[in-house]
Amino acid sequence: MRTYFPKAGDLTPRWVLLDADGQRLGRMATQIATILRGKHRPTFTPNADTGDFVVVVNAGRIALTGRKIDNKTYFRHSTHPGGSTILPMRHVMEQRPEWVLRRAVWGMLPHGPLGRKLIRKLKIYSGPAHPHRAQNPQTSDVAAPPASAASAR
Repeated sequence: MRTYFPKAGDLTPRWVLLDADGQRLGRMATQIATILRGKHRPTFTPNADTGDFVVVVNAGRIALTGRKIDNKTYFRHSTHPGGSTILPMRHVMEQRPEWVLRRAVWGMLPHGPLGRKLIRKLKIYSGPAHPHRAQNPQTSDVAAPPASAASAR
């Protein structure tokens, strides 16, 4: 029996719409990375792009647990002496909340040519509107909002 290897023409990528309103940052990022890589499909191949496009709306309303909004920082360096910049998460969430989610997802993808190809299939918007109506994105229950403790009683 021969091993099946999916070809680029065999797969038709779908468009998945996820709502980040009230979702936890890390859990949302893992679900997005799973869909981008194609691990939810039976034709998953680790070294090939078998995933779907992902459109995320309401990234500005993503939930952070604990004191991350105050304690977490993002570091970058320009490679010049004294070129370090430390940005607090609160400042980044006010300016560009979609960047926070993109960076969390990038940390969960392969860091190479395949990862760069996959991250281009991620479309993040801080509000509820998005310009991908023509692609007819299907809402996914992968990132269903967590049940609150009050409704569980």
